[in-house]
Amino acid sequence: MAAWSRRALVVCAVLLAVALVVLYWWFHPAINLGSPRVWTWVCAIALVAILALAVAAARSIARAPLFKKLMVIPGSVIVAFLVGLLLSQPFVPGNAERYASVLQTSDGDFASDIQEVDYADVPVIDRDSAILLGNRAMGSIPEYVSQFEIADTYSQINYQGRPVRVSPLAYADLFKWLSNRDAGIPAYVLVDMVTQEAEVVRLERPILYSDSEPLARNVDRHVQLSYPTYMFDQKSFELDDEGNPWWVYPVQRKTIGLFGGTTIQRVVLVDACTGETADYAVEDCPTWVDRAYPADLLIEQYNWSGAYGNGWLNSWLGQEGVVRTTSGTNGELGYNYIAQGEDIYLYTGVSSVTADNSNVGFILVNQRTGDSRYYALERGGATEDSAMASAEGQVQHLGYQATYPLLLNVAGQPTYFMALKDDAGLVKMYAMINVEQYQSVATGSTVEECQEGYLAMLASDGLLSEDDAAAAAGSREVSGTVSTVAQAVIDGNSHFYVTLEGDASGEIYDFALPGMVEIVTYAPGDPISFRCAEKDEGAATTTVTELLDPAPSE
Repeated sequence: MAAWSRRALVVCAVLLAVALVVLYWWFHPAINLGSPRVWTWVCAIALVAILALAVAAARSIARAPLFKKLMVIPGSVIVAFLVGLLLSQPFVPGNAERYASVLQTSDGDFASDIQEVDYADVPVIDRDSAILLGNRAMGSIPEYVSQFEIADTYSQINYQGRPVRVSPLAYADLFKWLSNRDAGIPAYVLVDMVTQEAEVVRLERPILYSDSEPLARNVDRHVQLSYPTYMFDQKSFELDDEGNPWWVYPVQRKTIGLFGGTTIQRVVLVDACTGETADYAVEDCPTWVDRAYPADLLIEQYNWSGAYGNGWLNSWLGQEGVVRTTSGTNGELGYNYIAQGEDIYLYTGVSSVTADNSNVGFILVNQRTGDSRYYALERGGATEDSAMASAEGQVQHLGYQATYPLLLNVAGQPTYFMALKDDAGLVKMYAMINVEQYQSVATGSTVEECQEGYLAMLASDGLLSEDDAAAAAGSREVSGTVSTVAQAVIDGNSHFYVTLEGDASGEIYDFALPGMVEIVTYAPGDPISFRCAEKDEGAATTTVTELLDPAPSE
């Protein structure tokens, strides 16, 4: 019986070891004392051990003292966890200052730091619109639709100088994975946020490592088992300069206690096609990487500095100088992205905790380097929610909804820019609002028309001279006689296309409705004068921003 008991004990120990290995492989927690998942496992095992030793002590009076002494070991583990948790709190002396310094933010000058807007590079759609366009592009390829779907990643990156959102395809379900796993995922979706063009990019080498892989090629499992001690933050899907797909994994480091003061110290890149990995210090990662610092982490880090800059007690009592980032819509964090040079910057407004109905400034943070700049607003400014409400109020008769604002430098003025969408999620109009002078709203059916109205508004408010407004607009005045008029409907919006007599270049002028509704009264042979954007050799049409004659002459 004793031999059988020993054998049973060995069998149970082996089965337990196998179960632990399988559980580790499946859940793959980081083997790191800074990982909450590890401590969850450790504390659970410690509690089970304490319970088992307590039961053993109750059953064996002779060995009870030994079992009680052994209970100190798992008990000490739990105490160590609680001490580490306590030392991570901001109220511990010295911790508030450490939290406030995790993200180093310097003051910047908006007009000189931020490039003046080039509308050829301004994203005009948000993530939701990008998803709609991606689904539409996917629907045009029947052989993919039946086997794959688009993953909900849609990372915003700066690809070859253009702001785009990119997302890999994913196996539609388990059976589709079984049918296609050997061939892999053949493509990813790329949505240009300026032109609103979406395409399914077919790959020469298929994607083998992705979220939709359930077993060994699951990318999270693959990278965690390759770097078992690394704690990874939110990953992103990105493209290198040649269009090859990569997974970008930021590596966390806890700087305060066991769990506090999270920052990024390294970046692991995973080739989505081969699974090969590369480990970089965050300051050495390739320049094509756009998202080494996750947006949510940067928001949290800035809120630490805003809350604890004058100490922990001040964050609760007095709250002198305490600020926080502005909230978004639907309970989400409020931020957007700006492309500058080769990098993506996170933008968010900053408001006082005691008066959150206006912004006192805003921050821009480089998501590759973590460089953070704060820009103060001398007179305060509208919050993003207020700007969205103002834009929606301007077109309330149409029932359009505003996207979360993008921050632009228009003639040296910080400006909110947003798209206005209908109930179907299609972009119908655009709006611009000066951050500091937010009483007036400029809208237009095209970006150029919206810009023209906004610059005229700045000139009328005395923020720009008329000459500066005209120079910033880059517009020109055109007069002539109508040669042809043609009408087309694009994405639900009516456009009239006009050519002029004697124009050897054959330039086609685009009058978008409803802003240019008077164009419907013109016919071939009528004289016409209007203001339009400078001619772009790469564009098929030239956008008209203002019709100077209200109606053709009789």
